[in-house]
Amino acid sequence: MASNAPAVTDATFRTEVLESETPVLVDFWAEWCPPCRMMGPIIDEIAAEMGDSLKVVKLDTDENPHTTRDYGIVSIPTFNIYKGGELVGSVVGGRPKRDLVKAIRKAIG
Repeated sequence: MASNAPAVTDATFRTEVLESETPVLVDFWAEWCPPCRMMGPIIDEIAAEMGDSLKVVKLDTDENPHTTRDYGIVSIPTFNIYKGGELVGSVVGGRPKRDLVKAIRKAIG
């Protein structure tokens, strides 16, 4: 499944997300999660449309338990927004695209 949102892992999370010059939306997801799969195309659209001002990545919670635990992810999908290495926003659960974009814009200013 090709995606506009590259994968990050426990090993690359710090470099790709926390040290990013650009705000980052992290899609915490898993293959077995129907709402996660439903949100996939929406996340790809956001990545394509907001690519100049927002980096969008996906983190498979099953394959990356350390980051999942460190950020207290208990429900998926969870969409965390990071800016300057800090968590500045979070949306839990499937949402219409407009609601997710609104939350992202609010979080990154």
